[in-house]
Amino acid sequence: MTGAEDLLSRMNEKLMSMSKGQRKLATYISRNYDKAVFMTAAKMGEEVGVSESTVVRFATLLGYSGYPAFQKAMEEMVQDKLNSIQKIEIAAGNMTRQEVLETVLRADAEKIKLTLDTLDREAFEMAIDTILNARRIYVIGIRSCAPLASFLGFYLNLMFRDVTIVSTNNSSEIFEQMLRIDEEDCIIGISFPRYSIRTLKAMEFANSRNAKVITITDSKNSPMNLYSSCNLLARSDMASIVDSLVAPLSVINALIVSLCMKKQDNVVDTLEMLEDIWNEYQVYGADEINRVNSSSILDTGEAYE
Repeated sequence: MTGAEDLLSRMNEKLMSMSKGQRKLATYISRNYDKAVFMTAAKMGEEVGVSESTVVRFATLLGYSGYPAFQKAMEEMVQDKLNSIQKIEIAAGNMTRQEVLETVLRADAEKIKLTLDTLDREAFEMAIDTILNARRIYVIGIRSCAPLASFLGFYLNLMFRDVTIVSTNNSSEIFEQMLRIDEEDCIIGISFPRYSIRTLKAMEFANSRNAKVITITDSKNSPMNLYSSCNLLARSDMASIVDSLVAPLSVINALIVSLCMKKQDNVVDTLEMLEDIWNEYQVYGADEINRVNSSSILDTGEAYE
């Protein structure tokens, strides 16, 4: 049973034993769960016309340990259903312009804490071992997740010989790049609500070829987990036009650091080689290496050769 089905089932089962105020809450949540999920208990009480304590008792009546657990159940109902316009409307209703900085940063910090508390350590170690033992590594992330895939792929390329960041301009190109994927390879798929069908299809294709599939997503109910044997769950935030992917990036950072520690000698050799190349081909300008002399260069009009 999904989170949505579970919550609705609980409300239906308890309907006859609810007070008048609690029934009003049940009706409001059933019709407006996409907005209710982002409300505090006090805000929901104000919206429905009941007290904050009534909202809290309503959550415990349904069998949840408290309002936070109840709110998480509501979150599972809407995680993949909000479109961009709804996100803007909800965000506008939940904060003023003066509150944006504090609200967003505190929410991001909370997402990292929740991820740290709930991430499956065994799944994390399995992901490390799977990547280390793979012949070829594929990484895919689409739309707002594309920067995460690019970031992860960049560092994997420093450690491994055969890494492909799957280009996602169209569906056919995805399968062409993954044409030779097999049981000796692994693919890391990154997707958060609203989930990308193209990423999901890539996971399905890789699974059909018996490749090892790792997902970085937000929930055990994510469709990304259908084809994965190793799921890394990181909390994301939907209450804005901008997807908050701070916690997923932290998980990716942890993956990279763990892999670097496992392949420390290889990484050192690679970085020493890169330093020689960067110096030989002047990849970084003198102003980036030695800022002490930057003013004298500007004063004399000297340019780089």
